[in-house]
Amino acid sequence: MLTKRLNYALLPLCAALSIATGQPQSPDESLKRFLLAYLKGPGFPDDKTTRFTAASADLNDDGKAELIIYITGRSWCGSGGCNLLILTPKDSTYAVVGELSITRPPIRMLTAKSNGWHDISVWVQGGGIRPGREAKLSFDGKTYPSNPSVPPAAPLTRKVAGKILISGAAKGSPLY
Repeated sequence: MLTKRLNYALLPLCAALSIATGQPQSPDESLKRFLLAYLKGPGFPDDKTTRFTAASADLNDDGKAELIIYITGRSWCGSGGCNLLILTPKDSTYAVVGELSITRPPIRMLTAKSNGWHDISVWVQGGGIRPGREAKLSFDGKTYPSNPSVPPAAPLTRKVAGKILISGAAKGSPLY
């Protein structure tokens, strides 16, 4: 899990990212450099299998796109899924507003909101969760829930409106 990484100061990130709203894109080099630095630290090896898929969406409707980063690879995934970061622009860097474990695509931005931010959904399956299900994650005023398989995340029992940000077909880009 990336929790230890959140204690490190965020590195400056170029504000002009070449990521189209809501669509996975090839990585911008500044984003790649940011992730390389952010995902390193004590106890975390340079995992050459690391891949990431990036999408952007204005989750808080402030006119600035947040980044949704799905991270895969031996160090970032388990039987229940992989890690997801949600970053929001802050000056010339980003602040982490979500660090989720055991997620799977599709990752959606829902039309419903909590505390001024769009709810998101992820697929949850494996690691004892069978059959799979879509889980809704609501912003609590500071962050999104870190584990979509337990409260305050909630299983979606019916179809809800939203937009796919990262599809299950996304292959990701190599980090190294």
